[in-house]
Amino acid sequence: NIFLGETFSSYISVHNDSSQVVKDILVKADLQTSSQRLNLSASSAAVAELKPDCCIDDVIHHEVKEIGTHILVCAVSYTTQTGEKMYFRKFFKFQVLKPLDVKTKFYNAETDEVFLEAQIQNITTSPMFMEKVSLEPSMMYNVAELNTVDTAGESESTFGSRNYLQPMDTRQYLYCLKPKKEFAEKAGVIKGVTVIGKLDIVWKTNLGERGRLQTSQLQRMAPGYGDVRLSLETIPDTVNLEEPFDITCKITNCSERTMDLVLEMCNTNSIHWCGVSGRQLGKLHPSSSLHLALTLLSSVQGLQSVSGLRLTDTFLKRTYEYDDIAQVCVVSSEVKQS
Repeated sequence: NIFLGETFSSYISVHNDSSQVVKDILVKADLQTSSQRLNLSASSAAVAELKPDCCIDDVIHHEVKEIGTHILVCAVSYTTQTGEKMYFRKFFKFQVLKPLDVKTKFYNAETDEVFLEAQIQNITTSPMFMEKVSLEPSMMYNVAELNTVDTAGESESTFGSRNYLQPMDTRQYLYCLKPKKEFAEKAGVIKGVTVIGKLDIVWKTNLGERGRLQTSQLQRMAPGYGDVRLSLETIPDTVNLEEPFDITCKITNCSERTMDLVLEMCNTNSIHWCGVSGRQLGKLHPSSSLHLALTLLSSVQGLQSVSGLRLTDTFLKRTYEYDDIAQVCVVSSEVKQS
C-alpha cells in the first residue's frame, strides 16, 4: 500500500534476454494519474548499446499528491542488429490511499483570539509515528500550540513520550491564534478575516518511510459582531456580596460610519449598576474603540450574569442591547476572607 503524502519509489530494470547486442536503448517511465501524466525518468538520453545478459537500471521517486488509481507506464525502444526499430510498454497499476482523516473546529473568542481544534485519525491498518503536527498561521496571526504540559519545569507532550497513533485512533490537537498587533487594532479588518492557516502533518510508517500532508487553507466562519461590539477587558472572578466591584469594557465601532453613543445601565434582579445612566460617550469613528470603567454590585450569591448594558446611536436612533456579557461568582465576605 502507498498513501497520499508518501514517496512512491520504484526500481526499474531492463534486461537483454537475447543473444544479440541491441543499440540506442531508450527507457521512459511515466506516472499516469486521473488528472496528469508525469515523466519520472532520471535521464532522457539513449544508451548506446546493451549486451546480452546485461541490464539498464533506474530508480525513480515521486511524492504522491493525489488519491486513486495510478499507473506506472514503462516504455522501452531499441534498435536490433539488423537495424529494425522495436518498441514495447508495460503497465503497473497501484492505488494511492488516504492515510489520515482530518477534521477541524473553530471557536472565536471575545478577545479576537481563535482556537482551532484539529482531530487527526489514522485510517490505515498500521501504526504511525507522528513526527510533527503544526499549524502554519496566515499572515495576520501568531500561533501558540497548546499540546504540551509543564512537568517539573520541562515541557511534555500531552500524548506522552510514545508518539504513536494506532490504526483507527484519533488525536485532538489544540492551537490558539492571536492577531498580530498591527492587525488587532483594526477591528474591521480582523472581523472579516476567514483564512486562518494550514496544518502541516509529518509521520513515519512501519519501515521508516516518511509521509507528509499539508491541508488547504483552513477557513472559519467570520464572527458577526454587528455594528457595535462590546467586550470585557477586565472582570474579577470572585466578588463579595453587596460590595462594589469594577469592570472594564471595550466598545468598538465595527460599522463604516461615525456613531454618537449614549450609555444606559439597567439593573437586574441580582446585578445593580453604580453610576449615572444615560451618559454621553461622544462620537466614535469607524474601527475606533473606547474603554469604559464601570462599577456594579450584586445582591444575590452564586454565579451571576452581568447584564443590562444599552448603547444608543443618536444619529440613527438605534439601540444595541448587551446581556449575559460575563459571569462573576458572588460570595459572602466571610467566605472570601476565610
